[in-house]
Amino acid sequence: MQSIAQNYYLTYEFFTQLKLRTIGSLSPQGMRQRKKEVTIYDLAKELNVSPSTVSRALNNHKSIGKKTSKAVKALAEQMGYRPNAFAASLRTNTSNNFGILVSWINRPFISSLISGIENEARERGYHTIISQSHDRTDFEIENLQAFQESRVSALIVSLAMSTKEYDHFELFTTNKIPVVFVDRIPNVKDAHKVHINNFNAAFEATEHLIEQGCKRIAHFGGDVNQVIYEDRRLGCVAALKKNNLEIDESLILEAVTLDADEGMSMAKRVLSMPNPPDGIFCANDRSAVSAIQYAKSQNSLIPEDLAMFEFNNDPVCEISDPPLSSVNHPAVEMGTAAVRQVMKILDGSIPMYESSDTVLDTHVIVRKSSRKVNSR
Repeated sequence: MQSIAQNYYLTYEFFTQLKLRTIGSLSPQGMRQRKKEVTIYDLAKELNVSPSTVSRALNNHKSIGKKTSKAVKALAEQMGYRPNAFAASLRTNTSNNFGILVSWINRPFISSLISGIENEARERGYHTIISQSHDRTDFEIENLQAFQESRVSALIVSLAMSTKEYDHFELFTTNKIPVVFVDRIPNVKDAHKVHINNFNAAFEATEHLIEQGCKRIAHFGGDVNQVIYEDRRLGCVAALKKNNLEIDESLILEAVTLDADEGMSMAKRVLSMPNPPDGIFCANDRSAVSAIQYAKSQNSLIPEDLAMFEFNNDPVCEISDPPLSSVNHPAVEMGTAAVRQVMKILDGSIPMYESSDTVLDTHVIVRKSSRKVNSR
């Protein structure tokens, strides 16, 4: 019985102290200790004007005189007034935010792309909200719903690998919210896009391998339902045709995610053939790095036995052994261009419901992985 009484006393003391602390924080003294958020009503009271006059002055409305506007802004700065962004978004049904939806934020190319978007958006007075799809269409759809609830002013998207239909983006376009697709773009005409010429880049990379003496070139590509991977495959094949080399379909492989595991399995597949390739063009960096690792584990000399070329020019290319030849992918510039395209749609320079296409230049960077000893 003694322990029960003690427990009761301790419990009583706990709630008594909690009550005292709560009452203290709500008392005039406690309230004074908490910093009160300044509102437009406080500013209006101090200046003896209406709250609507304050609101218009803060938003540079032409109906407010310069003298009043200057007084309102000076007092707002003095009292530490900060606009309520959430309340503003409820009134206008938009916010000062751009949504960024990408596949994986931990990829060097994607992080550079985001950096380009953020820097340009900040220069334009906008903030960014970032989300990733993990290359899953269902996650892509969920994230779009969250963006819509956040009332973003625009959306910049690099599609999930598995996305083949685009109906879920109509939620934004029908509500006059610009959507700009970057890098992984949809296979439709009526969309706003920022990308590179993947066909030409792949053609140039493959032709370099041919110039180095490669006769049998394998291509490790991504899902051809994605425009960028289909264009890279077509560019590779076109270079082979131009140089009168055999198009061996068994050497043109398509991956689901084009990750490191798939790069290794594709390398294992082609290098175990009776007549293996003497060159490989990989459509991204992760598959290329794992492919080169597998080839070396099988005692293949790079580039003497097997020349390698890849896409993206991520930092791993320079620390790979040997360093990887690559197509430079201007990620930061693509992010910058995407924001500029958004701004043109918002200001009416580009019609919302028409298409626009920004194509950036790229180039190949030749390193040791593709320089054959006996090159021409």
